Amino acid sequence: MSRVAKNPVPIPAGVEVNIENQKISIKSKNGCLVHSLHKAVTVSHEEGKLVFAPCEKSQAAVALAGTTRAIINNHVKGVSQGFEKKLNLVGVGYRAEARGNVLGLTLGFSHPVNFKIPEGVTVETPTQTEIIVKGIDKQLVGQVAANIRRFRPPEPYKGKGVRYVNEVILLKEAKKK
Repeated sequence: MSRVAKNPVPIPAGVEVNIENQKISIKSKNGCLVHSLHKAVTVSHEEGKLVFAPCEKSQAAVALAGTTRAIINNHVKGVSQGFEKKLNLVGVGYRAEARGNVLGLTLGFSHPVNFKIPEGVTVETPTQTEIIVKGIDKQLVGQVAANIRRFRPPEPYKGKGVRYVNEVILLKEAKKK
């Protein structure tokens, strides 16, 4: 069996889990996430923990059990604590401003970039060069941060662009005459 699937997922206080018809819903005061389970995976609720097991002995079912466990663990962490990604803007004149459900970016183009923030994610700009993406769904938070970074990824010569906090950019040396 998968080593990941062998570890049960602990359910913290204040989190409610319902399993019905191959769907698992996880609720707390922060929100609710629903995940549909594959037919090759069984989930049981035992003593404040979720236990995952494959229905059959095939390698695909074992792999699906581990993947499902990891996804449900992220859902439990998301509804109890939440996830966040931090981005920095590096470059002269690069700015960000959150206005309602639109993130306005000035990234050195001839026009400003307006990014519509999807439902379930909040974006904050504590300063003009910092962006914080928050939400309960880890996949959605990471995808929104990646979409923002895609507008101007860091370039390898001066390092200008949108980058994650603590991201290391290896700078190339310029051509010498």
